[in-house]
Amino acid sequence: MHRYRSHTCADLRPDHAGQAVRLSGWVHRVRDHGGILFVDLRDHYGITQCLADPDSPVFAEVERLRAESCVRIDGVVKRRDPALVNPKIPTGEIEVFIRALEVLGPAGDLPLQVFGDQEYPEETRLRYRFLDLRREAMQRKMMLRSDVIRSLRQRMWAQGFREYQTPIITASSPEGARDFLVPSRLHPGKFYALPQAPQQFKQLLMVSGFDRYFQIAPCFRDEDPRADRSPTDFYQLDMEMSFVTQEDVFAAMEPVLRGVFEEFGGGRKVDADWPRISHADAALWYGTDKPDLRNPIRMQRVSDHFRGSGFRVFAALLEQEGTEVRAIPAPGGGSRAFCDRMNAWAQKEGLPGMGYIFWRQAEGGGLEAAGPIAKALGPERTEAIRLQLGLGEGDAAFFLGGRPAVFEKIAGRARVLIGEELGLTEKDRFAFAWIVDFPMFERDPETGRIDFSHNPFSMPQGGLAALDGDPLQVVAYQYDLACNGYELVSGGIRNHTPEIMFRAFEIAGYGREEVERRFGGMVNAFRYGAPPHGGCAAGIDRMVMLLADEPNIREVILFPMNQRAEDLLMGAPSDPTPQQLRELGLRIVKETA
Repeated sequence: MHRYRSHTCADLRPDHAGQAVRLSGWVHRVRDHGGILFVDLRDHYGITQCLADPDSPVFAEVERLRAESCVRIDGVVKRRDPALVNPKIPTGEIEVFIRALEVLGPAGDLPLQVFGDQEYPEETRLRYRFLDLRREAMQRKMMLRSDVIRSLRQRMWAQGFREYQTPIITASSPEGARDFLVPSRLHPGKFYALPQAPQQFKQLLMVSGFDRYFQIAPCFRDEDPRADRSPTDFYQLDMEMSFVTQEDVFAAMEPVLRGVFEEFGGGRKVDADWPRISHADAALWYGTDKPDLRNPIRMQRVSDHFRGSGFRVFAALLEQEGTEVRAIPAPGGGSRAFCDRMNAWAQKEGLPGMGYIFWRQAEGGGLEAAGPIAKALGPERTEAIRLQLGLGEGDAAFFLGGRPAVFEKIAGRARVLIGEELGLTEKDRFAFAWIVDFPMFERDPETGRIDFSHNPFSMPQGGLAALDGDPLQVVAYQYDLACNGYELVSGGIRNHTPEIMFRAFEIAGYGREEVERRFGGMVNAFRYGAPPHGGCAAGIDRMVMLLADEPNIREVILFPMNQRAEDLLMGAPSDPTPQQLRELGLRIVKETA
């Protein structure tokens, strides 16, 4: 017999009755039922009930077992009495009578229990992640992650892609986040960077003649943590294709992602139609470039109804250049209590409030508009608003005004909240949309400087000629895929022409010499027959988070950092030793007050 096991803890069935078996695993729990000891033995595959009565030669040893000790059990398989069968587990028709026991790894006092559904502080869970990962729910999520990656690989190969590995130690590159720098021992005072993405290398692969590349790529970005973003590192399905248009990239990725969500979505609906929505329309309709289309609410401009109206707050606002008023329809939200609740929410968000109109049945029949705005606007204007928004009795509309850049995000959050509160958001569904035509550049509100708004290597629509006008009007072949309110994919058709690249970087404040210095390898490659190419990357952690129906990305990462980018288990970041600093030619300068 094998040193540790003849079967796993999920294998045994009634036809094994009478057989001598050997199992190894962890003591899930020990129960004493009238002098008979029951041990639930757990391994990665399942649970088997084992028992010892006073006749067992190891009864005293079983009495001393502690939860989560790692043990080996030898015993004989027996059928359970029909009344004692446990249909909830595959091994529920049998049990193992213990003949021999070996403690392979004793367990001390547990900082968290593996058995049960107790909640523990995140700090405890991360510090003792090896125990937290033993829990059934965590095992399921990590196996889901593994299965998703396997499926992604198989589907990419089926689409004609090949997997190639790109360097982990490279040069710094402006990808929209801070780099993690790595000091060079052989070149004191100089630094490598961990790649924020394999962006330049995958483009170089296209120049090198590799037509369809993909990789399950680790990426490193020194970012502030969020519930849907790791503060240090993450994995993405990275891909690139030559001789393609934007639609070719979409056609390659849609069956891969749709297939994965259908395979692992637990029966939830996966939309067949993935609309293309311009970045400008997404901001107008949803207040975000990652809209949740499960929520049917679409915001609209209603400025004309307020211009020159009796509602002086908005009428005066609209006299200022660059301002507008937008409405958030709220089907079914036509009660004063709900409207007042949303108004209070807006005040908590830092706004003076959020104006509203709701429609109800008038005393003499027909509809009437109610609320302070309705009184100020009058029946003709409120009726025009109602018709534009397609609302009726029992419905409401909320209004925000000013410069869109200031109120759009709050309007987007209000749309989400209204959809949730009114039960409009369809939960058992994955709704995808390609967000296209991103602006190439943006102006920093503090410095006034023009910079890239997204990936600096995207091709401007219109090529070189497009860069001769107002930079803020230039749109790029840059796209994202949104799913249920999250950015799942980001990509673009690349700028493969050196002169267009130099001009784009010049607008963003990078001189030709600096571009040559920082991106010389790629610029030089583009001088030797670069093909048109494009691609994208899908966040694997975020994808699994959606499939697992988890609101926090740390729930689907094996060993995540905490909110302060600390590894509580391994003690990172840690202080370097004086010897390490000497070898690297570095010293730490304490920050003075």
